[in-house]
Order: sequence, then C-alpha cells, then structure tokens
Amino acid sequence: MATSETPTATFNGRLALLLAMAMFVLVVDTSIMNVSISAVVRDVGTTVSGVQSAIALEALVSAAFILIGSKVGDLIGRKRAYVIGLLCYAAGAIAMTLAQSLLPIIIFWAVIGGLGASLLLPAMQSLIHGNFHGAEQKRVYALVGASAAIAAAVGPLLGGLITTLLSWRVAFALEAVVIAVVLLGIKLVHDVPYTGSRQVDVVGSLLSVVGMGGIVIGILVWQEGGEAVGALIAVGVFGLGGLAYWLVRRKRNNKAVLLDPGLFSSKPFRLGVSQQLLQQIALGGTMIVLPIYLQMVLGYNALQAGLSIAPLSLSMFGVAMLVGRRPGNRRPATLVMWGFLLLLAGLVILIPIVPRADTGWWLLVPLFISGCGLGLLVSQLNNYTLSPISDERVSEAAGVNSAAGSFGLSFGLAFAGAIMLAALSLIFTSMAMSSTVLPSDEKEQVAAVLEEDAQIMSNVELEALLVGQPADIQDEIIRINTEARPIALQLALLIPIVAALLGLLNTIRMRRIPDPPPATSEGLVL
Repeated sequence: MATSETPTATFNGRLALLLAMAMFVLVVDTSIMNVSISAVVRDVGTTVSGVQSAIALEALVSAAFILIGSKVGDLIGRKRAYVIGLLCYAAGAIAMTLAQSLLPIIIFWAVIGGLGASLLLPAMQSLIHGNFHGAEQKRVYALVGASAAIAAAVGPLLGGLITTLLSWRVAFALEAVVIAVVLLGIKLVHDVPYTGSRQVDVVGSLLSVVGMGGIVIGILVWQEGGEAVGALIAVGVFGLGGLAYWLVRRKRNNKAVLLDPGLFSSKPFRLGVSQQLLQQIALGGTMIVLPIYLQMVLGYNALQAGLSIAPLSLSMFGVAMLVGRRPGNRRPATLVMWGFLLLLAGLVILIPIVPRADTGWWLLVPLFISGCGLGLLVSQLNNYTLSPISDERVSEAAGVNSAAGSFGLSFGLAFAGAIMLAALSLIFTSMAMSSTVLPSDEKEQVAAVLEEDAQIMSNVELEALLVGQPADIQDEIIRINTEARPIALQLALLIPIVAALLGLLNTIRMRRIPDPPPATSEGLVL
C-alpha cells in the first residue's frame, strides 16, 4: 500500500469521527427530505412531483459531475475539495431553512448540494486511504459505512420528529450545525498529494455529464408528462458509449483521460461497482415510494411515516455495525449474496401486503428483512470495491464507485417515482371512465381531477374537497382513489425488486473469483 507523506502514527479516532459525521450529513440530508415531502409541499406551495424532482435532481447532479469532481479533487487537493463539498452542502441546508418556494430548493439544495456531493464523496475516499492504513483503513471504512447506516436509521425518525413537533426547516438548520462542527476540526485532516497528470480531459468530462445526466433527465421529463423522452434517454446512452470509446482511445494514445479505463480490467472492481449501482437503485426506489405511500395513502404525518420506515433503517444499521465489527470467516461475496437475497425477500413480501395494510405495522417484518439485507451490503461493498486500489488511483476509482451509487440512487428515485405517478394517472382514468356510478358527462372531469390532484391528497383531504357532491359520487371517487394507489405502489416496487434480483444473480460471478487482494505501492492489483 502506498503511504502518504504525512501518515498518522496512531489511530486518529477524532479524524475518523469527522469523516463519519461528513458521511452522516450526506445520507441524512435526503432521508429528511423524503420523509418531509408532504410538509415541504404544503409550506412552500409546490407539488409532490416537484419535490420528488428536486430529490432526483440532487442525486442526478451528484452522479453527473462526480467523475469531474474526482479529477477536480486531484487538481486542487483532496482536502480542499472535501472542504468545498461540505460548504456546498451547508449552502443547501441553509437554503432549505429559508426557502419560500421550490426555486431556491432546486438551485441551492439540488444543484449546489449535488455539486458538493460530487466533490465530497471521492475526496473522502482518498482521505481515508491517505490518512489510515492496513487494519485502520478497514476500521474507518466500517465506521463510515456504519455512519451511513445510522443516518439512514435516524434520518426518517429525526426528520419526522422535528418536522411534526417543530418544522422541517429546523432539521436542515441542524445539518448546517453538524457541517460547522466537521469544518472546525479540518486541521486534523492531512492532505493526500496527487502526482499524476494535471491535464484536463474536457471531452471526457462533457461526455460523462451528457451520458449519466441524459438518462435520468429523460425519466424526469417523462414523469412530468413532457415530450422527447426517448430522445433524451438515447442521448444519455450515446453519451456513455461515447465516453467509453473516448477513454480507451485516449489511453492508447497516451493522452490525459478523465479516468483510466484500466480500472475496469479488475473483475472485483467491475463487480463491486455494478453491485453498488444495483443496491442504490433498490434503495432509492424503496425510499421514494414508501414515504409517499405512507403520507398520501395512509394519511400519516412525517413522524408516523418515519416510525413506519424505521424497521428498514434500524435493522440496516444494526447488521452493518455487527458485521463490520465481527465479520467472521465468511467471504465478502457470500455476505453480499445474503444481502441481496434478504433485500429481495423483504420487497417481494411487501407486494401482497400493500393492498391490505391499514397501518404501518403491516410493513414491520418485510422492512426488517430488507433492512438486514441492506446492512450486509453496506458493510461490504465499498471495501470490496476499493481495497485493491492504490492511494494514487483511489480518487478516480472512488469517483467511479460513487458515480455508480449516485447514478443508481437518482435512477431509482426517478424511475420508481415516475412509475408510481404514471400508474396512478392511468388507473385513475381507467377506473373513472369505467365507473357505473359517475354520470357520463362528468367522467372525464373526475378523471382529470383525480389525475392532477388526488396523487397528493389523502382520502381525508379528498373528502373535504368533495363536500357538496352527492353521497354516491363522493363514495365512488373515494373508492377509485383508495383502490388505485396500492396498485400503483405495487408496480413501483417492481423497480427495487428487479434491481435486487439482478444483484443476487451478480453474486454468482462474485463467488466464482477470489476475494480482491490489497493494493501494492505500484497501483491497482489485477
């Protein structure tokens, strides 16, 4: 393993804690936003799809610029990139505290915060490699992974509690306070010098943005009912293909590249990145659909929604901590296999439960099972993917790994949310038009109202809107609203289910190869 110029003589627990706190802010930020959707919608006068688009956009910006962010960290210094990333996140948190409309949320929280994540994630991985070595490095990976699990665990609960008792704005203000504490201890961080090429691959950078951005933007446009969806997604696919071709060509000509395509010659790295992508698709899809379902279908407030999701988050935290401290003699590939198997089992069990659930208690067992699976994945995947990488190349490798995670998260958020809302629209229209109770001349109007408004209202709110209508009309509209939403949720859950299934199948390949060895001072172990 290559060493930093300023290695630590003993385990720096304070620095490890600061890195864990930075990761905590990254994860808890989106968790709080997810569980506070209905409160944000009400307070800033926007729509569920608008807030959902902001959530997906934040992850999209992070994914689209993270490869560039890793290179920027190489050029300006990993420590400086780490600080700038934290400041961007602070700007987003402060904007959420003060926002009176959706626009500042999009600009500061989604775009600037996403850019901050694109700098922060690869820089953090590089700093872990440069400040810790050997067993200490694995220990910090486990701590940072556990911090992410803690954030996932307390994010819905903390966000729900603060949103219900005080305001969601207070939750984001506390985020800014945590960032300030992290920045106060920045002197503990030793920078990791970069001695590679300082040339910038402008074309590769643009292709990475076009490729990863085009696909998710296409999904967001589809979600909003826009046009040219296929063209946007095709541009994204073309961009990714063009990026791959460009990197290989530039490497052959010994020219500067955004990232070294030789990274992908390592089977463990390829498999680890793909598993990270699938895990985040499953997580993103689940964490956007369930809060909407709990708040808009069961009529839960943010605190009740957070408590209902807690079995997923808490079991994820508990298993990650347990396995991180006592991995036993099981191979990482085996633990990843069990992780995807449990995640898949829990999600599949949810499908028949959803139409019957009248309280969040129905979700307890399947969410606990899925959370255990996610805990196994969190405890293994980052170390599996990045352990064979040298300090010199860890920034670009971490950029690829983080890009896969951020892209997967944004894809899961956008696609599952889009499937749910599109299904609601189609089901509302179909049920209204086939109704034998609604008058023929009112069917189209009712279908249009349900399609536009009912997706953001509980039955209680819908009943208030229908005051003055005949009783049979009220009952019929409530029936359509009640029956349509569970079906839409079931369809949306197919996205994380398919991702978990693909991850499980991918573990067959993982188990066929040896576990990745540690890196050498020369570079990536192949």
